[in-house]
Amino acid sequence: MIKVCKFGGTSMADAKAMNQAKSIIESDASRRYIVVSAPGKRFKDDIKITDMLYKCNQEVLETGTCEKSFSIIKQRFIEIVKDLGVSLDIEEILNETQEAIEMNKSADFAASRGEYLSARIFAAFLGVEFVDCAEMVRFDRHGKLNDDYTDDKVASRLANVERAVIPGFYGKNFQGEIKTFSRGGSDISGSIVARGVKADLYENWTDVSGFLVCDPRIVPEAKVIKQITYKEVRELSYMGASVLHEDAIYPARMANVPINIRNTNAPEDPGTMITAEPAYSKIDDGEPIITGIA
Repeated sequence: MIKVCKFGGTSMADAKAMNQAKSIIESDASRRYIVVSAPGKRFKDDIKITDMLYKCNQEVLETGTCEKSFSIIKQRFIEIVKDLGVSLDIEEILNETQEAIEMNKSADFAASRGEYLSARIFAAFLGVEFVDCAEMVRFDRHGKLNDDYTDDKVASRLANVERAVIPGFYGKNFQGEIKTFSRGGSDISGSIVARGVKADLYENWTDVSGFLVCDPRIVPEAKVIKQITYKEVRELSYMGASVLHEDAIYPARMANVPINIRNTNAPEDPGTMITAEPAYSKIDDGEPIITGIA
């Protein structure tokens, strides 16, 4: 069995969160390909790394350097590596990254470095291979994902790789430059990898225990949806449900790979299973007729 796991920003936020993600991965040998986001918020008023990287690019365009903004990012990653006890020359990697951001002067390139750095660290922490998604994910001249090319590249690149950590959120355009998906695009990356390796399951680990029947900020006692179809999730996502990026459904659906939304902080919760067809008749099984409300 092959499982692809995507861990979001809260699961990569600091060393404690990464340790929790590691324990989840190591509890199941079939969790072989890990897609990660950039570190997210550690607390309510914290700043996401991706937001800081966009600021870095703006600073480069205005002053020619991003030293001021990037120093905050450096401190965050150095702290993570130190707390993890990972043997990795992170300062050299960070210096190279800053130089590349200043040289490229591209918002997409700058923003992509959060996932890149997160994956470099997490791969070293797990002791598995780092595979850059820029080697596999391609966009066409219209900015759309080149599905066939990308699918072939993922399959061939990972064919002889037993385990790997892969940064999400970006690939390359037809000119060979770094291009990102829209925000939250690491969900799409995970789905693309799951399709390419013909995974049996795509686990999307986040900070909630699945899709809820409605917004918990409005209905605090909202229950988790146990099972939902690709079509229903896509519609809920388009209408505002923010658990999964709406474009993450297509690659998994094309390969008929089920998606399981899980909670990193409550790994014992079964979460929400997303499949092509419902496993039961809601009427016959006494389930609510309405799946969810966006």
